[in-house]
Amino acid sequence: MEGVSTSSLPTLPAAPASGRPDVTAQLRDALIGASFTADGLLELLGAPAYAALARSETVPALRATREDSPLAVLVRLFLLQQPVPHTRVADVLPVDACLESGWLVRVGSDEVAATVDVRPYGGPGGEDWFIVSDLGCAVGGAGGIGSRDEGVVLGVGGASTTLAGLTVRTPVASALDVGTGSGIQALHAVQHATRVTATDLNPRALHITALTLALSGAPAADLREGSLFEPLKQGETYDLIVSNPPFVISPGARLTYRDGGMGGDDLCRSVVQGVGELLNEGGFAQVLANWQHVEGEDWQDRLRSWVPRGCDAWVVQREVQDVTQYAELWLRDAGDHRGDPAEYQALYDAWLDEFEARKVRAVGFGWITLRRTGSAVPSVTVEEWPHPVEQPLGDTVRAHFERLDYLRAHDDAALLEAHFRLAPEIIQEQVGLPGAEDPEHVVLRQHRGMRRATKVDTVGAGFAGVCDGSLSAGRILDAIAQLMGEDPVMLRDRTPAQIRLLVEQGFLEPA
Repeated sequence: MEGVSTSSLPTLPAAPASGRPDVTAQLRDALIGASFTADGLLELLGAPAYAALARSETVPALRATREDSPLAVLVRLFLLQQPVPHTRVADVLPVDACLESGWLVRVGSDEVAATVDVRPYGGPGGEDWFIVSDLGCAVGGAGGIGSRDEGVVLGVGGASTTLAGLTVRTPVASALDVGTGSGIQALHAVQHATRVTATDLNPRALHITALTLALSGAPAADLREGSLFEPLKQGETYDLIVSNPPFVISPGARLTYRDGGMGGDDLCRSVVQGVGELLNEGGFAQVLANWQHVEGEDWQDRLRSWVPRGCDAWVVQREVQDVTQYAELWLRDAGDHRGDPAEYQALYDAWLDEFEARKVRAVGFGWITLRRTGSAVPSVTVEEWPHPVEQPLGDTVRAHFERLDYLRAHDDAALLEAHFRLAPEIIQEQVGLPGAEDPEHVVLRQHRGMRRATKVDTVGAGFAGVCDGSLSAGRILDAIAQLMGEDPVMLRDRTPAQIRLLVEQGFLEPA
């Protein structure tokens, strides 16, 4: 996340110098040589300790690294922030070069410590990548560090991996990462974009992004300091824009890495509305956001009003919290619950006062995907889907918009002439009372992507079941009408709406 208010960084240790590519390359080789990779980490720690790290619990990992193997040394040094004897580190890393360039510092008489967290991160193609972040921020979020150091740069969290998995990964000429943070989105983007620009208000974040890219052996990005779109040049446009902005709706902008500094959900609205004019035709913008549920206002209408002109949109609300849950979540994130009880109560009151003044009853979290379209009537879908999904979803997102194009181009007559195929791994469930001769209703369920489920009638179930691409939709309906003793003309007239829904939700694919 990236903020919109200035933060000083006096209490944070100096980050390593990024002007020593030779040292970074040596360090990368040494890390990989010692199996300090996502797979190596999982093998050393085991699944329970590995999962505990994501919850900011380090005790299981400390126990798992009591041996003195090279990998255990690196885990203690870069993930657990433990000082390690100089001689032991020298067996694993080019220690003098790392000290000179700032990756390590001397502590005590004969020990060294890391100046940043380095977390192994597996790329989508099995690449060995490394995400650099500030100490204490590699796993499990800020863990309360935000209350002390406003300019910290977080590592890999649930939001950043969610966005990375959602992003459409087709080759593009240009990509923009707004609020780059530790650089995880830029790292993904440089793999399939010829030119990548990344912005952040926090200069430290840009420095750490450069380290993330270099240590991962990835191409460099064009890093620009400034708030949101301010660093962009007039007329610049992109094929892909991603943003994990500082979406937390809070009173004030105390913490740069998460608090937007605008009133309510205005920052998220500004990001969504701002990307519209920056997209090339057919380009995608994908944003994580929070939005207010305001008394007397439909939240879906609120989100529809954010969509810029000339863009198709798919908005998915994944979670809703009432204002008390929301305030408590982010007060804990900043570590405020560990401080003076009276101060904590005052902060909690301030959050609730802000929500009350804005008549906010709850806060939603979700994904917003836009695509620049040449259609005269863009499609805007706003839905709630709190159920489990299967990441990565980039191909699912791309296919959603391709199906929109298909349905726009086919009226009902064309739809009946078209051929369809049942999507892979769709199952049918019959729901009804035990022993009943006929089910009360039939459900089609996906086992991939969004994992949707939809109720269909007997005709819809029968139609989907025989779609193998060989017969047109109209021919299939005629056969169903004959079997059921129905008027084929009437069946052709009333079924296209159901076919459209099955295509739109990905149960049927054009053959």
